[in-house]
Amino acid sequence: MRQVVDMPIFRAVVIGVWSVVGLMAVAALTGCSASQYRANADKVASDIITEKQQKALGRTEPFTIDTPADTLRRRLLTTQHLPTSHPASYGTDKLTQPRHWPEADQPKREASANAPIAPWQEGEAVKLSLNEALQVAARNSRDYQTQKESVFIAALQLDEEIDAFRNTYTGMIETLLSTDRGSGETGVDSSTTIGLTRKLKTGASLSTRLVFDLAKLLSMDRDSAYGVFADATITVPLLAGSGRHIVTEPLTQAEREVVYSIWEFERFKRSLAVRVATDYLQVLQRYDQVENAANNYRRLIAQARRQSRLAEAGRSNKLQVDQAAQNELQARDNWIRARETYSSSIDSFKLTLGLPTDSQIELERVELERLAEAAQKRLAGEGEIDLNTQADVAAPGADTPVELAEPKRTGGGPFEMQEDVATKVALDNRLDLRTSQGRVYDAQRAVVVAADALRAGLDITASASAGGRRSAGSASLGNANLRLDQGNYSIGAELDLPWERTSERNAYRRAYISLERETRNLQELEDQIKLDIRGGLRTLLRARESYRIQVVSVKVAEDRVKSTKMFLEAGRPDAQIRDVLEAEDALLNAQNALTAALVGYRVAELEIQRDMGVLQVNEKGLWREFNPNDNQQ
Repeated sequence: MRQVVDMPIFRAVVIGVWSVVGLMAVAALTGCSASQYRANADKVASDIITEKQQKALGRTEPFTIDTPADTLRRRLLTTQHLPTSHPASYGTDKLTQPRHWPEADQPKREASANAPIAPWQEGEAVKLSLNEALQVAARNSRDYQTQKESVFIAALQLDEEIDAFRNTYTGMIETLLSTDRGSGETGVDSSTTIGLTRKLKTGASLSTRLVFDLAKLLSMDRDSAYGVFADATITVPLLAGSGRHIVTEPLTQAEREVVYSIWEFERFKRSLAVRVATDYLQVLQRYDQVENAANNYRRLIAQARRQSRLAEAGRSNKLQVDQAAQNELQARDNWIRARETYSSSIDSFKLTLGLPTDSQIELERVELERLAEAAQKRLAGEGEIDLNTQADVAAPGADTPVELAEPKRTGGGPFEMQEDVATKVALDNRLDLRTSQGRVYDAQRAVVVAADALRAGLDITASASAGGRRSAGSASLGNANLRLDQGNYSIGAELDLPWERTSERNAYRRAYISLERETRNLQELEDQIKLDIRGGLRTLLRARESYRIQVVSVKVAEDRVKSTKMFLEAGRPDAQIRDVLEAEDALLNAQNALTAALVGYRVAELEIQRDMGVLQVNEKGLWREFNPNDNQQ
């Protein structure tokens, strides 16, 4: 039996298929690719951040959230052959892409032009200076990257708020194949719609639409018709919801949030730089303790051997030999403990930098030597401490009144300022305080917005439409032209009486509570800043005095070790091995205390600059310290 093909239906199917193909082609030509969207987002966020940096900081600096390909972490994993658990250990660009991944070449990594660490020989430990450690932290610290991304996200959120006041265009093409089996009619409807919406900062909103229809019957008498239809609507609020300050409040807040995020990132950079420097110097301090413990261990080994020889010669007894041996064992235990403490501290430092904890890195001990030289010039020479126990000084009588010399703030480093001066600098420069001040103003604006919602609502709406639509069902009616003189026009008003405002009333009261909270937060932060400054100045004074004391203490301990050894070797009847061992312990403690005071003073200098908000850190992680004598500050 021969199959008869219904030609109108066949032609309709063909037209429908080609229409769908045409729509797909148009979509492919008019739409952006995923890579273009990503690039556009990067460009928009970058422009916003640059603009807000100038407003927030008075300067601009390079800003990117892209991770370079030559981070020290990745280079260490590769060159030192460190174990990993997943490709993500190297970065997102090393991940296996799942099906339907939008961009085959993303995420990608590019090498930076100025890597802070030069290549090193495979198998060797990487040596880091303090400046290099600061730069490594800026490129490898996970917290640092997260803070940068927070700024970037705030910029994107601002762009979304800006977009609410841009012209929004819409375009749609539709093709519909329909068949009515009852009447036997088959037709194709094609419709193209172009729209524009715009929200004005006055509160008014405008929407327009232009529609082109083409209807074609594929059966019966095969009538066809086109239609053109246009409409426009404008709505203007006159009471609640009107006013530029109300309408643009989300945009205003988004702009301020970008500034806040930049301030927060800037303060984070300073805190991270201080933390890196503190950890760096404390690791060197631990290393110095290892060296001191090792030297002490060597001296006690030699002393134990000397006591054994003296005992063999009959010049010492077994009690003193055993005591020397006991102290030798204790010195070994102290040396091992110091080594383990140093290893733990440097592993923790690697985490601060964002490096693998099993990587091999070394710190430059010359940084501690430079610190000691600077301290000797600035701190040790001011008012040497007098000791009445010195041989060439006549000790006062026991009944002589004792006058205690209080530590003086004069003669210290450049950051040992007067409390009122340091506090004023901090209140003028602390970025988190600026943010808190801004939050108070935000809360004030929130009260204004909440109060606006309590008012009656009155909206004026005007609309106009002209022309007509056509479909397969109305194709026989003929064409519908755009005739403005035959259009429909209307204008009306909608009044929302403020009879039910329970939620708005409560929101208004909560806004006042939020204002009180933000004000209290500001007061607390202000008091905390003053506390930090006062404590920081006291820490500087204490560290300076401690350093001067320990300088003398080391000298006394060294003299004590020499004299007790001389007395013991000379066979003085009152000389005991216990005196030598105690002198050695005192020397070790004094040496460690001197290094601790040295590091403590330098850390206190960095911390008070951070607390005053004057330590400048650039995008590379390098700092520029505050000069109290600089009139520009």
